[in-house]
Amino acid sequence: MIVAVIVACEVGFWVLLAAGLLARYGLRRARLSAMLLVCVPLVDLVLLAATVVDLRGGATATGAHGLAAAYLGFSVAFGHSTIRALDARVAHRYAGAAAPPKAPRAGVAGVQHEWQQWRRAALGWAVASALLAAAIVLVEDAERAAELRSWLWGLTLALAAWLLFGPVLARVRLGQRR
Repeated sequence: MIVAVIVACEVGFWVLLAAGLLARYGLRRARLSAMLLVCVPLVDLVLLAATVVDLRGGATATGAHGLAAAYLGFSVAFGHSTIRALDARVAHRYAGAAAPPKAPRAGVAGVQHEWQQWRRAALGWAVASALLAAAIVLVEDAERAAELRSWLWGLTLALAAWLLFGPVLARVRLGQRR
């Protein structure tokens, strides 16, 4: 059940986002657009509620529950910037706004951008880890919560890899160019 809710929430995110942008740029209805875009975080609340209900109902935590926590964490960390970036692209394409700047890939600006993205990932990790820890407490059974602990380790390793292959590697490359 939880996998279906995750898929529905992901689809809901993109449908609400597209509808909000269509209302803003296609229909020129700023208030409707704002209402639709404000509803985007409600999708996350639906997923959170469904996960809590499932675990409180006695379900053994699975990879899907860990995925739900990761999805929620990274939605909190990257959701707003994703919406803002897509809004800028649609405004450029359909409303004559200036082209959004491309993310810097090299130099000091590139390193700073990598650190900014990693800090967002660290926020996503922190939110997801807090949700996983809360779910472990909610389950109240070490055996039923084992999968959630493995997600904590997996997300931590992913964040460490992002650090290494993101900002650290960008900094090393910058030092080699000098």
